[in-house]
Amino acid sequence: MHQHGPQAPTPQALPGVSNIIAVGSGKGGVGKTTLSVNLALALAKLGHKVGLLDADVYGPNVPLMIGTNAQPRAVSNERIEPILAHGLKVISVGFLNPGDKPIIWRGPMLHQIIRQFLNSVEWGQLDYLVIDLPPGTGDVALSLIQTVPLTGAVVVSTPSDVSLQDGRKAIEMFRQMKVDLIGMVENMSYFVCPHCNHEVDIFSRGGAQKTAEQFGVAFLGAIQLDPELRKAGDTGKPVVLAGEDSSAAKSLFEFARKVVARVDEIRSQAPEGVIQIQ
Repeated sequence: MHQHGPQAPTPQALPGVSNIIAVGSGKGGVGKTTLSVNLALALAKLGHKVGLLDADVYGPNVPLMIGTNAQPRAVSNERIEPILAHGLKVISVGFLNPGDKPIIWRGPMLHQIIRQFLNSVEWGQLDYLVIDLPPGTGDVALSLIQTVPLTGAVVVSTPSDVSLQDGRKAIEMFRQMKVDLIGMVENMSYFVCPHCNHEVDIFSRGGAQKTAEQFGVAFLGAIQLDPELRKAGDTGKPVVLAGEDSSAAKSLFEFARKVVARVDEIRSQAPEGVIQIQ
């Protein structure tokens, strides 16, 4: 007789949640959380019902970026009510472990908290649940993929060679895990000089688009390096709250619209019965 190891759990759809989007990167420091927060808010501004799950358990920056440190409320049957902020339903370890105290957890505890955030939170009816993954290709991404069926993944990179090298690893990880790639977005793509309006390519430019083309992945746009974007995140007032007329938010709304279009494309190409997360 052949001995088989334990089988990976079958992902279970979240009732009422139509699309689950993971936002990942091969490395830290590329602005992944900033883009996750602004993507979720832009989708909400475009009229969708949106949730944001901060799965970056070691560096949960979402509470700071959305400007609240409220505590989630426990409701009946060990269920948690997400925090409401700017029209989003939000959950983060940062709400449960505020301040500067680090979280020191091993793999099984990470898996447990991800499962709880997905299955024990009252998400209700959502068009999109955006999940901000930790950097890299480790335990949290694996737990997520084993727990729920993802509609697809967005990979964030800057144009620098180091970031692109790690971005390629993230693409390969999602492909090995049989997760559809929504596409790749280039953050910190260029800087517009406030004095002469000249565009400066601080980290090079266009690398993510070239990488996306090489890997047959959709390119979701270039986000400019704007001090307003950083300042808005640090003060808890993300730039997309200012609307599409704000110059700092324009490329973020374009990014959000491309994500919607790609999600529709992925769903239309899915075999009957696949990704029917209702």
